[in-house]
Amino acid sequence: MLVGLGISAACAIAAIVAAAGTAAMAFPGRPEPWTVHLMRRAAATAAWAAAAVYSLGFFAVLASESDFNDGANSVPAPACRDGFDPATIEGLSHHRSSYLPLRFDCVREDGSVYASDPGYVWMNGATAVLALCAALFAIGAGYATELRARKAAAAA
Repeated sequence: MLVGLGISAACAIAAIVAAAGTAAMAFPGRPEPWTVHLMRRAAATAAWAAAAVYSLGFFAVLASESDFNDGANSVPAPACRDGFDPATIEGLSHHRSSYLPLRFDCVREDGSVYASDPGYVWMNGATAVLALCAALFAIGAGYATELRARKAAAAA
């Protein structure tokens, strides 16, 4: 699962580069119209950050799914057993995993469910917020471009 960490790291580096481009808009010599460029760069930053967080969670779920039924002591899923007290894992029957939204839930025989890792909650939330911000920045950049074109057409 080193590939997953590498992809997440590549997305994080791209987010840092995009954030540096966004911060560069504060210096003299910025391109005009600067508001459109700022929003586009902020959209790229948010999109790369969302990709970094999501890929981290995606490969965590993939690793948990991969560990299940893979050799001795792998049933039930190790993600459902490791780090939990015996009372919690008592009656464990199976697991459910999902990549959208990210989750790896452990199911007991009585139907009750517990999450194998509470970290998926913040990963889902951060991915959603960052993706929404990226979309809003992109829409704002398009609106600013359209508004500028309309003003230019009205002035001519």
